[in-house]
Amino acid sequence: MNTVISNPFRDKSLNGANGLNCVFCKIAKKEIAAEILYEDSDISAFKDAHPLAPVHILIIPKRHIESVNNWTRSDVQLAGKMIIVAKEIAEKAGIKDSGYKLLFRVGRDGGQEVGHIHLHLLGGARLVEDIHPVK
Repeated sequence: MNTVISNPFRDKSLNGANGLNCVFCKIAKKEIAAEILYEDSDISAFKDAHPLAPVHILIIPKRHIESVNNWTRSDVQLAGKMIIVAKEIAEKAGIKDSGYKLLFRVGRDGGQEVGHIHLHLLGGARLVEDIHPVK
């Protein structure tokens, strides 16, 4: 079974400037309920409310950072930690050996829908990109 990673019905507007009204900041602060799978002082990981694959987890920094474009060299450890946490969650979810996708979406054209960095962990099915060659 192939799963196409595309959802044209999702809201395409970025939100959360400076953390105000940011849904991911509210999840990190436990102001909005989510199924948290991992949490420490820097990171939260939770199930996506609108999954695009059988396993769809979002890994976020608790500190509000709008986009990968806002990361600096001082964020290298945080970025690496997010990837390691994603790998550990994939192992616990039983998709490590079959394969999974890690994805950062950056800006509107990159498909970023929430103005807070988040790493998508997608798996549990054969994933197909909805990307076509430029003509």
